[in-house]
Amino acid sequence: MAKKTLSIFIDESGDFGPYDKRSPYYYVAMLFHDQSLNIADDIRKLNEFIANKGFPFHAIHTGPLIRREQIYRYETREKRQDLFKSLFHFIRSIPIHYICPRIKKNEHEVTEFSFLFRLSKAIHDELKRNYNYLSSFDLQIVYYDYGQAELTKIITAVFSSLFTNVEFRKVQPAEYRLFQAADLICTMELTKDKADKNQFSKSELEFFHSPRDFKKNLYKQLEKKKL
Repeated sequence: MAKKTLSIFIDESGDFGPYDKRSPYYYVAMLFHDQSLNIADDIRKLNEFIANKGFPFHAIHTGPLIRREQIYRYETREKRQDLFKSLFHFIRSIPIHYICPRIKKNEHEVTEFSFLFRLSKAIHDELKRNYNYLSSFDLQIVYYDYGQAELTKIITAVFSSLFTNVEFRKVQPAEYRLFQAADLICTMELTKDKADKNQFSKSELEFFHSPRDFKKNLYKQLEKKKL
């Protein structure tokens, strides 16, 4: 009998530097996909759409897409929105779930150790809350790009403490649409917090129109994928 395998794609938003009131939270999005559920056709359709829109094969980064940065700096809002919608529709259409542990960075954090401890606990507690689902698989494969050494260590330690059969793989972002989906989820969770506080930037207002529209038309749909 074949092993039941769960893919876990992880992306983060935030850093381990000093507190910044413009970015007070640290987010860790974790996207879960049961490998027995084939999504090859969904990926093919997404790749075809991206190519037909004239974009090169690349890792879609949602933050720069919204802010019109990097390879998107010369693209129109309409074209960038089309690319966003294609990845968003991909997420809605495929059988995935996600969680997004987060912590608020303390303006008066005493030591880096206390920040690491709180983040580790937040990740551990969220995984533990969904332990029955996660442990129903014979193997968990964690994909991360090792972008932040501190988070890499936390992920390795926490998953190894909870699961007896877990593997860790370094991902090249352009090669995995599910990793790019995790990136979008992370950005959406951050944007939801900004929407709740009515703190949209000029770029976000241009892209999403208003916090209300964002929550009603987009986040409400994404939230259905939460575990």
